[in-house]
Amino acid sequence: MRYDWIMDVLTDLRNFSAVNGLTDLSRELDATLTIAAKDISRAAGVPILAYTNTDLPTPEKRGGTLG
Repeated sequence: MRYDWIMDVLTDLRNFSAVNGLTDLSRELDATLTIAAKDISRAAGVPILAYTNTDLPTPEKRGGTLG
């Protein structure tokens, strides 16, 4: 699907924000991922994709910061 990269970028941003304590941003990006999945599925003319937030980093998996 030509829109896959969008989900990858949003997921990376969401995970970075979660790891670095930006909890509000992480939650907003999670909601954005759900909306993006629906819009992308509609634009691609395929059934709505299932999206879960199971790939969010847990506190135990948090590493340092980037940058």
